[in-house]
Amino acid sequence: MDALPKYGRHFFDADVFDGGARPRRHATPIGEVEEPARRIPVWTRTQVLVAGGGPAGTAAAVAAARAGAQTMLLERYNHLGGLSTGGLVIWIDRMTDWQGAPVIRGIGEELLSRLPQDEVAGPPPAEWGLRDAATAGWWALRTAAFHGVVTRSPTVSPESLKTESQRLALEAGVELIHHAWVVGTLPDPDDPARVAGVVVESKQGRLAILADVFVDATGDADLVASAARARPADDARAPDLVDDIDAGDIHHAINTAWLLGGVDMRAWLAFRATQPQAFSAFMARGREALGLFEKPFVSWRDDIALFMGPRRAGLSALHLEDLTRVEVDSRESMASHLAFYRANAPGFERAYALQMAPQVGARHTRRIAGIARMVREDWDRGTVHPDEIGISPSPSLAFPNVSVRYGALVPRRFSNLLAPGKHLASDPSSHAFMREIPQCWLTGQAAGVAAAQAVAGRSDLRTLPIEPLQRALRAQSVVLRAAAPASATSEPLDVSERVSERFPPERPRA
Repeated sequence: MDALPKYGRHFFDADVFDGGARPRRHATPIGEVEEPARRIPVWTRTQVLVAGGGPAGTAAAVAAARAGAQTMLLERYNHLGGLSTGGLVIWIDRMTDWQGAPVIRGIGEELLSRLPQDEVAGPPPAEWGLRDAATAGWWALRTAAFHGVVTRSPTVSPESLKTESQRLALEAGVELIHHAWVVGTLPDPDDPARVAGVVVESKQGRLAILADVFVDATGDADLVASAARARPADDARAPDLVDDIDAGDIHHAINTAWLLGGVDMRAWLAFRATQPQAFSAFMARGREALGLFEKPFVSWRDDIALFMGPRRAGLSALHLEDLTRVEVDSRESMASHLAFYRANAPGFERAYALQMAPQVGARHTRRIAGIARMVREDWDRGTVHPDEIGISPSPSLAFPNVSVRYGALVPRRFSNLLAPGKHLASDPSSHAFMREIPQCWLTGQAAGVAAAQAVAGRSDLRTLPIEPLQRALRAQSVVLRAAAPASATSEPLDVSERVSERFPPERPRA
């Protein structure tokens, strides 16, 4: 299959492959059966229920519990971290702006500071923002420099991040439930704007969990979609969910990543950097032999290589057949890549298959229609929104930092439901970077604090007072500009001792 055209807002030079026009065998139902009515036991009740333990859900649960709310976190897998761990998206995209200032801090920064020194790798703080060609070029090969600027974009051990995410949640007092998957929501019979509970599937059968406030951190807006189905909107022109991303864009592609062990990334990177013609010829041979051909990324150590797997556009992570196809094809691709690299690539002579990600990498499925949304025009202009709950680095040097809006986390029709993470309300251009792991930490933390404040004040999340939320976020080291008092500053955590400097003999200095 041919690679689709590349898009200008990619951070990494990566091909996106057409998923093909193969029809789904089960695209339409072949009939219907009637499920008998049944009574579902109410398993428990909590104040804040967070569905999904990825970066947004973990941050939301920790923030809500720290703010004093009784909090439960449901996660379908046996670990926290979502795509940053189970999806093997082990580089943490930019947490600094184009001048090198840390702008995504809070719980994300705290998590990184807890990782063992030898299980996080990236530029030390003194190099964030450097633009000299040698240093930026060196880090560009290591996923930590973009557009000629060194950034804080560390690469981490997924197992360490799983462990520290779990510890952070448990230390905060979160009640953590694994192997439970939300399959539906329960509307409040007395208030059409409220969700009363969720239905989960588990080895104990179906169970109901009641809560005061819900945080949809599923990444796919599953709770919002379920709540919308249970209470259809009166006006079809005001949908609860939107899907307007180009199916050929990398931000609509899905893939499954894998790790190869026993490699020598020093040798591979030296080959790529010093023999560009030989590298180009190698890539051409790979494409000719395998069709869908990937180059490796660095990991947190130089004997493990990360392959993101062929990125397939035109497929949907909401369809069983498409998900299955990606998993089957990716496993075969891992085997064929291993054989080709062992036979042809410097540094891969003794490589072996270490791990395939247990979670498929889906960049986009659904997005909510919020009471506000993030749009390109605002970050073109450098707008600072009065409901700012965080700051994101912009996608390129041409733009200032981007103001992240509270209203983008709030579904239009529901008074006790928030939706942080990659499914927040945004246009496609803003979604391209707001779906990244640091931004999910950021929006999840804001959602957790807002949920706790809504519980304490019995507030409608759509009209939650913004200033108390901003004060609480600043107290948690979140960087804000909107309505900031002159004295509202906080020093970054000292993480210099936690950042590993890989390959020190070869690394150039400014």
